[in-house]
Amino acid sequence: MPAHGDNVLYSERQRVPLTWWFFAAGVVFIIAWQAQMGRSVWYAVGAGVFAGLFAAWMLLKFSATEIAVVQRADGQRWLHAGEAKLPAELISRSLVIPPTAKQAAMGRQLDPAAFVIHKGWIPTMAMMVLDDPEDPTPYWLISSKEPQALLEALDRPIY
Repeated sequence: MPAHGDNVLYSERQRVPLTWWFFAAGVVFIIAWQAQMGRSVWYAVGAGVFAGLFAAWMLLKFSATEIAVVQRADGQRWLHAGEAKLPAELISRSLVIPPTAKQAAMGRQLDPAAFVIHKGWIPTMAMMVLDDPEDPTPYWLISSKEPQALLEALDRPIY
């Protein structure tokens, strides 16, 4: 994600919880068991391999998001959220969304034009309000395990 020579100030990969892997293994077992009922054991092997690969692919896809704050050689800080990139100088203010306010922030108060990276298994979020007249996006709302550390790495006002 960061280019060669960039200084990574904050980095986090948003992996799914380990319990999800155990649940997926149980589902794969049930699918394989059902596939072989009254048939050859090879039906179970085929269904188990297919379902296992599909489950692993899905869980790895869910775990692919990486959040990072990098400082380029020119001193400018950038927020990398998945494939999106935001220069920190466009952030006018930021705040931590605690678990108690997450439902409101993602529900009735959510602006449809906002940029959102939401992971349901991460209880806290970080909000960055933008000051860019050329961009209609009012703010970024990102799930983060350590939103305070993320916002401090951006070196912008935190409220």
